[in-house]
Amino acid sequence: MVCLSHTSSVVHKKMILQMIMWVSWLMMLLLLWPVEAARPDVKPDCQEKCGNVSVPYPFGIGERSCAMNKHFFLNCSSNDELWFGRNMPVHNISQLEGTVTLGIDAAFKCYNKAGIQTESFPQSMTLGSGPFMFSHLRNIFTAIGCDTFARVSNYEFTYGAACLSLCTKYENMSDENPCSGSGCCQSSIPKGLKSLDISLSSVYNYTNVSDFNLCGFAFLVDKNSLKISDWPLFREPKYGNDAYATDVVIEWVVKNETCEQAKANPSAYACGANANCTYPESGQGYRCLCNEGFEGNPYLQEGCQGKLVIAFWYDFQ
Repeated sequence: MVCLSHTSSVVHKKMILQMIMWVSWLMMLLLLWPVEAARPDVKPDCQEKCGNVSVPYPFGIGERSCAMNKHFFLNCSSNDELWFGRNMPVHNISQLEGTVTLGIDAAFKCYNKAGIQTESFPQSMTLGSGPFMFSHLRNIFTAIGCDTFARVSNYEFTYGAACLSLCTKYENMSDENPCSGSGCCQSSIPKGLKSLDISLSSVYNYTNVSDFNLCGFAFLVDKNSLKISDWPLFREPKYGNDAYATDVVIEWVVKNETCEQAKANPSAYACGANANCTYPESGQGYRCLCNEGFEGNPYLQEGCQGKLVIAFWYDFQ
């Protein structure tokens, strides 16, 4: 016959109670997790994805009523490709960051060894008069080549920049080497640009470097996705679906007005419950953000929900 002391019995009960509490806590997390994951990001009965790209509100596809307005209505083609205007496929939409990532073909100009131009493609792109602009923080204008003079301006000719890339021997375009003017050059862009016109020319028509470089390329590109090693100096252009394209980041606001102006008209105010007006880095227009302690889509009326907090207090004394 084994006798348990009072102290051992209390310790044993504590261990059992502690185990029950941990099991209960895990079961509550498992039960609540699907609810968190099911939080909607689109209006009711609206399509959430086009192919592999999520389309959060204020954007919409399928029915025009699924978007906040005509500016945010995108074309999802029959083969599940999402398009932003003409010839600009959408790769990603971030509701939190207020960005859209597009694929845009690079401009180029090529010559033969005799210095005669053989191919040319100047690139022009416009975002229209809506709430979109090229991100000055994420994008950088870049040119590749050993005899390449690249220019970029907007349609209104209120902005213009150029860079010259030269070299006399083949440069190994590695990601560790900075884009410093030898085989590659770069220039920043200002805030608020809505259109870009990119063109190229050459000083010697590549005759001095024709053994290893006959083409120059120029493009706007997301700094985070640019890999200089993907642009070797011997590269020649391609066309159609095989054309060389870069990721370009577009910023968006819901409307080009101040928070004070927006709140003065409640029927047109874009921010839902538990959300507030905020300004983007560009300083143009406003976006919405869930209040502290809430998360979700601030553009949906009930999109911002309280964060799940589970707390237990118990005393085994």
